[in-house]
Amino acid sequence: MDWAVLIGSGVLEAVWATALGASRGLRRPVPALVFLVACVLSVWGLGVAMQTIPTGTAYAVWTATGATLTVAWAMLRGTEPVSLVRMLLLLGIVACVVGLKAVS
Repeated sequence: MDWAVLIGSGVLEAVWATALGASRGLRRPVPALVFLVACVLSVWGLGVAMQTIPTGTAYAVWTATGATLTVAWAMLRGTEPVSLVRMLLLLGIVACVVGLKAVS
């Protein structure tokens, strides 16, 4: 269950990172509110998951999940370039997260 919470928290990290960018320096109220709520829930979930998952592993999975989804979402929206190399690098991040799960 803690792994599901951790992955969900990583998804929320991507939500808050995207909302932070959309808030234009926290000047747009709706994206700023989404940022604040998603950020609190994301960090709370990370804390819950770290009760049973080692800190280093949990943090690495959390940041990798958030970063990968943030970049993937930006690529889908067309705000970041898509290339084979970028896709392979994102797959490398995912492979490392799966590896951390496999050995923990």
